[in-house]
Amino acid sequence: MKILMILTSHDKLGDTGKKTGFWLEEFAAPYYVFKDAGAQITLASPKGGKPPLDPKSNDEDAQTEATKRYKDDDAAQKALANTAVLSTVSADGFDAVFYPGGHGPLWDLAEDKHSIALIEAFNVSDRPIGAVCHAPAVFKRTKGQDGKPYVSGKTVTGFTNSEEEAQGLTDVVPFLLEDMLKSKGGDYQKGDDWASFVVTDGKLVTGQNPASSEEAARKLLELI
Repeated sequence: MKILMILTSHDKLGDTGKKTGFWLEEFAAPYYVFKDAGAQITLASPKGGKPPLDPKSNDEDAQTEATKRYKDDDAAQKALANTAVLSTVSADGFDAVFYPGGHGPLWDLAEDKHSIALIEAFNVSDRPIGAVCHAPAVFKRTKGQDGKPYVSGKTVTGFTNSEEEAQGLTDVVPFLLEDMLKSKGGDYQKGDDWASFVVTDGKLVTGQNPASSEEAARKLLELI
C-alpha cells in the first residue's frame, strides 16, 4: 500500500507579517494512521525539502498523542525534512493521495498546476483522494472528467466560515473555504465547530478541521 501525502510550501499569513504553513496535527495523525496500517508513505510539497510548520500548531494546547509521537520519531522528522518536489512526483504507483491542511494550501496548493494534475489523475483512475481542514482548497481549480469542477455535485466539508471567523482571519485569507466549495457546486456539509466531522463521497474524503484528521485518514484507508 503506497500513499502520497502532499503538504504546503507557503509560509506567509497574507500581509499580517505572521507565519503559516501546515498544521502539525493534520500531518501527524494521518501519517501514523497510514504508517500503523503498513503503508509506504511518500511526502511531497511544491518546493520540496522541509515544509513550513504553522507555529501555532506547535503551541502546547494544540498537541495530541500523534504530535507527541512525531516529536519523538527521528525517522518521521527526517522524512518531513526531505519532502520530494511536487513537480517530480507522478500519480503512478500510489493507492491514494492525502492533503494535510493549515492555512498554507489556500495560497499555493489551491493554484498549483502539478497538484491539480495529480488530483485529476487520481480521479480518472478512481483512486481515493483525501483532504482535511483547509486542504480542500486544493479542489479550487480541479475538474472532473465532465469538465465541471471536481467537487460539483459531491458532498464535501472543510474549515467553516465560523471557524475562520473565530481565528480572526476572515479578511486575511485569499478566500473562504466554505464559500469556495459551495461556489464550485459542492454539497457542503459541516458539523459543530472544532469537533470531528468527516464526509465520504465515492472516493473523496474530506474532514472539517484538525480534530477530523485521524478519522479522515481512517476513512481514506477504507477506500483502498
